[in-house]
This record gives sequence, structure tokens and C-alpha cells, in this order.
Amino acid sequence: MAQSTQYTEDNIRSLDWKEHIRMRPGMYIGKLGDGSSPDDGIYILIKEVLDNCIDEFVMGAGKTIEISIQGNKVIVRDYGRGIPLGKVVDVVSKMNTGGKYDTRAFKKSVGLNGVGTKAVNALSTYFRVESTRDGKSRAAEFELGELKDEESLNETSRRRGTKVSFIPDESIFKKYKYRNEYIERMVKNYVYLNPGLTIVFNGEKYFSENGLKDLLQDNTNAEDMLYPIVHLRGDDIEIALTHSKTQYSEEYHSFVNGQNTTQGGTHLAAFREAVVKTIRDYFGKNYDASDVRKSIIGAISIKVMEPVFESQTKTKLGSTDMGGGLPTVRTYINDFVGTQLDNFLHKNHDVAEAIQKKILQAERERKELSGIRKLARERAKKASLHNKKLRDCRVHLTDLKKDNRLDTTIFITEGDSASGSITKSRDVNTQAVFSLRGKPLNSYGMTKKVVYENEEFNLLQAALNIEESMEDLRYNNIVIATDADVDGMHIRLLLITFFLQFFPELIKEGHLYILQTPLFRVRNKKETIYCYSEEEKLAAIGKLKGRPEITRFKGLGEISPDEFKHFIGDDIRLDPVMLDKAMSIEELLKFYMGKNTPDRQEFIINNLKVELDAVE
Repeated sequence: MAQSTQYTEDNIRSLDWKEHIRMRPGMYIGKLGDGSSPDDGIYILIKEVLDNCIDEFVMGAGKTIEISIQGNKVIVRDYGRGIPLGKVVDVVSKMNTGGKYDTRAFKKSVGLNGVGTKAVNALSTYFRVESTRDGKSRAAEFELGELKDEESLNETSRRRGTKVSFIPDESIFKKYKYRNEYIERMVKNYVYLNPGLTIVFNGEKYFSENGLKDLLQDNTNAEDMLYPIVHLRGDDIEIALTHSKTQYSEEYHSFVNGQNTTQGGTHLAAFREAVVKTIRDYFGKNYDASDVRKSIIGAISIKVMEPVFESQTKTKLGSTDMGGGLPTVRTYINDFVGTQLDNFLHKNHDVAEAIQKKILQAERERKELSGIRKLARERAKKASLHNKKLRDCRVHLTDLKKDNRLDTTIFITEGDSASGSITKSRDVNTQAVFSLRGKPLNSYGMTKKVVYENEEFNLLQAALNIEESMEDLRYNNIVIATDADVDGMHIRLLLITFFLQFFPELIKEGHLYILQTPLFRVRNKKETIYCYSEEEKLAAIGKLKGRPEITRFKGLGEISPDEFKHFIGDDIRLDPVMLDKAMSIEELLKFYMGKNTPDRQEFIINNLKVELDAVE
């Protein structure tokens, strides 16, 4: 008989606001992470502060925002109205307190109920807020949400506005590091969506005159555009779109009230539907939706009254209504696109002709591939049932999926020993493993047909669920886990080539990573230190003194499952795969995977030799 557990008044506990945030940070800022991913919590902290600054700009107060990051200290300064001086402490430390409850002041706000800055406060070892207005200022300092110092009202000649400084807590964000590339992307999105706004990040100014048109131009090589960007604006909506000459999949950027909804939502679904319907109606042809959308690069931004998001991090819109007496999101977007895009096509026959040629080309390719795709799907289905190439995680087998999507990871490994070690040491709830058999094919210059004909690529595509759209991506983090030797680096390059060739948006949107594992283990009887470089090894030897035992890991398979837990758990080290803005995807692929050239030989001699020497 099971032993009964006492359940009395002593079991009931009430947490104050900061304790609740610190105990359940994921509820407020999504996943934690160390800064290697663009959706890691340290960037959400910056976003929460910036959202308040953007709301001030939207309300017509303050055209400049300044951001400074030195080490781990973040400073954000706006020139808005400033927090009412009598509420400076309350606004950043009392739940259910904020100006955004008053919809007269914030009709289409980015933030949600003033929770954001309180989460930043509670999750920072240092937090300072200073407000200036009407020639007076007041400031307060906190530590882990606890008020440490409150300055009295002071006379000042400084310009009005709010200044927030904070240092994230290293006990929650372990070994974190800010990556400027991710912050620059966030800053650019803010200025694209707010023409007239200037953001200064570490001394560099960001400004946009043409909104979403600038976004697509900055993210797409001009030579790869099938036709000039179509850019349309309405009162509460803005769209931009073009088709790629070479890209296979769809690529979208979506926003609600200035928030980058990386997981889409009702507005993106309506946009995709509206584009197809409008083009079908214009040509009077019932084209297959996949043919119309193939290779499309689009962006949409809408403004909604009191939007409902599916999480505090606001990455997916759940609202079905625009609010303010407007129709549903779906109807509003369909009506706008149906009218404005149709008008544009009637006035720009060259663009309409280019779109039709692209659709007919996609239709021919789809029909040519139809038989192969059917066989490929059957093979993938059979393989998933009868072999162990994919060891899935429980998120996809239970109802945990919705809440844990940001934490899902798939490791792409080489060889049975490496995949075995990772499989035994992984978190079965959120981490999956895909095992490669030998080196992947060099897919440079090949057509999409190879994805279905090559068993490895076909099964990988099926595991990721990316055949039709990135919206269906099953894992937020795709991690290449190979040995740190010549063969391992070659496999990395071949996999990156595959993704660049057929699914470049996976890399553009920050989903692809390289797993870093230690090269050395240095230990004595009391302590073990894992080292990722020769420098770290020398430092560990100096720390442990004497003659510690030194082990050189030649491959992932040599690392036991018990040890692997350290390298794919809380202390995981990931290097994001990022695109070189100076080169187009075609130029990158040609340089690295095309015929040998003197330039590439010189690059290998000057760069890779150093890296390889470190792992010998």
C-alpha cells in the first residue's frame, strides 16, 4: 500500500513576483541559453526593454534609442516621455503595474501588461532605471529584483526619457556571451518597422526609409531576385515580396505590432493564403498553391488591438481579430492583398509575366518529381518504422510540443559510436539524434531531385519535416556533431552545403549550429577539467599542478555517455553557422564546393591549417 503524504496548510506557499520569475524564467523569457542562439533569454531581456522604448516612439515621443553593450552590461536609453517619476520603482518591480493596461495610451502596444522589465529586473544581478521628465529625474537600483537604492527627486538639465542598465545573472544564464550579429538583426527589424526611428548600437546608426522593402533588400542578393520587390502599405498593414531565382523553399519575415513573430501565426497563414488566391484570380488559373509560393521571399507586418500571443516571448500570433471594429485578421489581410496586389499586377505586367513563368517552371519541376517524391516518402516512412536513424524526443510524441518547441534539438552525428554516446546521454524529452551513414553527397550544383533520390538527404529532410515549409520545422536547433578532425570537418562542410543549396532559410533564421566538444581531459584525483583548446589545456595543467593525467579525445566515440552529459546539457557549447553578408549563397557555395581555385587554396593554407594543427 502506497504511503500517504501529508497535505496541510504548511504545503501551501505563495511566491512574490521576483521569486516566481526566478523559479520559472522560461515562462517569461523562453529558453535560457548562453547567447549562441538568437532566441536565447539574454536577447529577450534586451528586447523587453527595447519594446518599451519603441512604444514611446510609436506614441510620438522620442525618435532616437541608444544601446550600449560593454562586456555583459547592457544600457538602453530612449528620449520618450519618461516614466512618471512617482512610479519609477513600481513600474519595474510590481506585477500588474504599467501604462499598457491603459489602451488610450498604448492602443497597439508591443509589450504585454508591463511584465517585461520586471522579468529583466528579477533576472539581473544589477538593474538600474532612471527617468527624466519636466526638468527632474529619479533613479532606483536593484539586485535580483530587490530594491537596493532609491534616489530622491533631483533637478536636471538632461533630456527627457528613460535609461535602463542591467547585467544578466550568470547563475541563470550560464557562461553567456552577447553576439553582436543577433543584436544587429533585432535592431534592424525595429527600424524597418518604424520608419523615422534611429537606433544607435555601440556607436553605429541604424535607420530605414522604406520599411519592409529595405528588409528584403538587405537580406536578399539583388542578383537573385526574379523581379523588383513589390512593396504595399495600408493603415495597419505592410507587405513586401519577391521570388528568388535559385532558392527552393519559401522564406518569410512576419511581425505584429513591431514584434518579430518568428513562429508565424494567424497573420502569416492568412498572408500565404492571400498571395495564392490573388495570383490565381489574376491569371484565372487554379495553380497549385505550392507552385505559386515556391521560392517566394515575403514579409508582412500588421498592427492589432490587444494582440494575443501564444507565449510571453510573443513569437507566434494567436489572435483571430484585428480589434477596433475591424474584421478578422484573415479577412483583413485577404481583402488588402486581394485589392492592392491585384492592382499592382495590372499596372506592372512585366512582374506578372515573371511570376507566371516561375509558377509554370515550378509546376513542371513538381510533376517531374512527383513519382520520385512519392517513392521517397514511402521509403522515409518505412525507414522511420524499421531502422534507428532517427531517435526522436518525447516533445514530438506527447503534448509537450507546444510548450517546449524552443528547446528542441536534433544532433546530426557520424558513425554508430558517436550517435550511441549522444543517444545514451541526451535529454530524451527535448533532444533527438539522427545518425549519418558515411559521408554525405556533395550536393553543390545539383537540383532538388537529389534530395529525394539520395537516401541520407531524403531521410534527413523527413526527420526535420521541411519539405513543404519551414513553419513545420520539428526542431528549433539543428546541431552538426562530428569529430574535430579532417574527416569531421569535411562532413560539416557537406552538410552545410546541403542546407545552403536547398534550405538556406534554416541558416538565415539561426537554426544551424556546430557542436563543440572538448579536445582534452585534464584531471587529478580531486578534479577534472575539460579543455576545448590548447590554451585551455595549458591553463588546466597550471591550475591542477603536479603531473595530472591528460587525455586527448580523437573522436566523439571516445567520449563516454557519462561524460557526454556535460557537453550536451546546461554547459553545451554551440557555434552558430552564419552567412557572410559580403557574399551571396551562390558565391559561397562556388568558393567552398566548386572547382579548386587559387583563392580557395590560399584560404585553406592561411586559415584551416591553424585550426587543424590545434586538433592534431
